[in-house]
Amino acid sequence: MQHLVDTSDFSDKQIAQLLEDAKNFKTKRPPQLLHDKLLITLFFEASTRTRSSFEVAAKRLGASIVHLDPSRSSAKKGESLEDTFANLCAMDPDGVIVRHSENNTPQRLADMQTTPVINAGAGNYAHPTQALLDLFTMVEHFNGDIKDKTIAIVGDISNSRVASSGIRLMKRMGMNILLVAPKPFMPKSDLPCYEKLDDVLDKVDVIMSLRAQLERHETELFENYDAYANQYCITKERMKNRNILLLHPGPVMRNIDISDEMLTDPRCKVLEQVNNGVFMRMAILKLLLLDS
Repeated sequence: MQHLVDTSDFSDKQIAQLLEDAKNFKTKRPPQLLHDKLLITLFFEASTRTRSSFEVAAKRLGASIVHLDPSRSSAKKGESLEDTFANLCAMDPDGVIVRHSENNTPQRLADMQTTPVINAGAGNYAHPTQALLDLFTMVEHFNGDIKDKTIAIVGDISNSRVASSGIRLMKRMGMNILLVAPKPFMPKSDLPCYEKLDDVLDKVDVIMSLRAQLERHETELFENYDAYANQYCITKERMKNRNILLLHPGPVMRNIDISDEMLTDPRCKVLEQVNNGVFMRMAILKLLLLDS
């Protein structure tokens, strides 16, 4: 039984297979490979892109999918997380897709070894399917060659599970990573760290912008979002004619993370990431439910 708690659960060979399967799924609609499979989604945090992307991916492969709303479940009556999960597994699903605010929840459930667990985002530590779809988007853009490419991750890095998972995977793939953020948004890291976005623009091939999560910080760092945007928003004025790929995991805060004008720029692949997310999650479901 294999789980996806973080990308380290997959071997290099498996990641190569995921990229190939996602590419093939994007080229040609696949047969109903999972027509006899049943998945349960268990989202303790709100989600639009990730949950719907998994649902579309599962249905594209012919699987059935059931969504459990924890706010209306026995978890609200004092039932433990493990008991809730054990009861779901007693219904014999082929996998459970879980999102939770605590970093260790997917691993705790995977350790029960009752059904494959797929981490759809946990705490500020891991969002492996986002990391893999971002990898697919970059591999596709650079025609398979991302080794030694340089990416700047910009924004609230310390609170971002996307950044956390992405850094581990991109390091593994041989990319160079720069972190750009005000000091309170910067995690402890041995990576090159910058406070000013303008200092890295001539050094990078990719920018990953993150949502400005000012509300998660106890002390007021900026007077308002405009003050933050003045330093960290990705604009055409900043980008000029540089050939830099622009990514964002969503939701994008317009004119704070990325300007309206840049969101329609061909260098910006935000919607392409959403599109690629379906194909990568199809590849992940195939790997965990059929190939493992």
